[in-house]
Amino acid sequence: MTNRTLTKCFAAVAVVLATGLSCTAQAAPPNILWIIVDDMSANFGCYGEKAIATPHVDRLAREGTRFAKAFVTAPVCSPCRSALITGCYQTTIGAHHHRSGRGTEKIHLPSGIEPIPALFQRAGYYTCIGGFGADRGRVGKTDYNFEYDPDIYDAGDWSGRQPGQPFFMQVQLHGGKYRGAQPKQYDAWAKRVFKELGSNVAASAVALPPYYPADPVLVEDWARYLDSVRYTDHEVGQVLARLKDEGILDETIVCFMTDHGISHARGKQFLYDEGIHVPLVIRGPGIEQGKVRGDLVEHIDLAATSLALAGIEIPPAMRGRNLLAADDQPREAVFAARDRCDETVEHIRSVRTEKYKYIRNYLNQRPHLQPNAYKDGKAIVQRLSELHAAGELNELQERLLFAPTRPAEELYDLETDPHELANLADDPQRRAELEKLRAMLAAWESATGDLGRQPEPAAMYDSDMAVYLSGRSRRDPPSETERNIELMKRWASEGK
Repeated sequence: MTNRTLTKCFAAVAVVLATGLSCTAQAAPPNILWIIVDDMSANFGCYGEKAIATPHVDRLAREGTRFAKAFVTAPVCSPCRSALITGCYQTTIGAHHHRSGRGTEKIHLPSGIEPIPALFQRAGYYTCIGGFGADRGRVGKTDYNFEYDPDIYDAGDWSGRQPGQPFFMQVQLHGGKYRGAQPKQYDAWAKRVFKELGSNVAASAVALPPYYPADPVLVEDWARYLDSVRYTDHEVGQVLARLKDEGILDETIVCFMTDHGISHARGKQFLYDEGIHVPLVIRGPGIEQGKVRGDLVEHIDLAATSLALAGIEIPPAMRGRNLLAADDQPREAVFAARDRCDETVEHIRSVRTEKYKYIRNYLNQRPHLQPNAYKDGKAIVQRLSELHAAGELNELQERLLFAPTRPAEELYDLETDPHELANLADDPQRRAELEKLRAMLAAWESATGDLGRQPEPAAMYDSDMAVYLSGRSRRDPPSETERNIELMKRWASEGK
């Protein structure tokens, strides 16, 4: 018997012990396939979206288990993905600043923590990461903020594995990024969707949250975003079709989620539910069909759950939990963190229970929409700024988006206020809840070793900013990014 065969046998037994799944002693460990989507909230039919049809994701939910209250621990790509692939909070491993460690100053994972593809690989799995459709076979997006060995991935997809060898695959889809940031890109995307899907989402079908004005630019953007949801669902169907055609669909655990919410003024980069609530669906052998889980889960739980399904021991340092364990206890709360995004320095933390959301704005003397070249380059933010300058936003939109400062603390009753509009932090009747959640967040920051409690070292910031500015000639006029960097440094020197 070969080492690989022994690994498979041990893994199959471990799956039974870890998850209570029923299978024969000869059963091989399952393939584990993650579908990870950029910049997309839970706008799918199975999550209550009415404007569009999403039959393939809905099928996953119907044939598997849907987690209704799944949340990311970071609302922007690289910290979220760094946390996901290690099963640890990004604030614990030093990966909390977006696109950090990219310059001469590097970030290394703490002892005892490593990316889970390395664990799968040592257990005999073929590990791969890539896109689908036109991107099939290409090595896909990682976006990790720490140093890692690229050889933890064997290829861009599973086609090169040995006969019978299980695989761990991350399918990376562009999601909300497809729609672009400007009207010209919206038009090109609409044409592509119409060509491939035969229709587009009409402006009349769009229902914006109340903190966004029903302006034609914002409505068009949201319509094209919904088209990106439809297209993502189409791509999910292609993944499922390939698994079925190869006869391995029923041997594969398929996990579907996004890396944070829609890229918008209160979504991506922020800790409101628009930024941190994501879809999570798991389908495959042994997974309960048609089940809806209403307990609070964090996206880092997917790492521990996947390891357990493969019969691989969950490392002691991992903060994620096996959601399918027989003794799994529901979380009382989920936590999230926002730190520097690109050049824009920030420090926000949140704790969310079933009923309440508490947000701590540590840099509350700065506005919500701080200058940021990435976001300020989007037509939706530009249009909001124009409406603000013209005095055409209502009181709610002005207060939530353009107030010059923010409250140090925010408290929302999510049962009566799902859009998080009315801050109850100063309400005497909610004082007990405020103090409870404030203490809960402080305990989490301490217990998890939140490295964001100290400002980012100047050497690391300057190292990363040098990468952002690397294409600029000294003869060029100062760029928006460069002006923002100087502003960040000035505000920090002023204690703002």
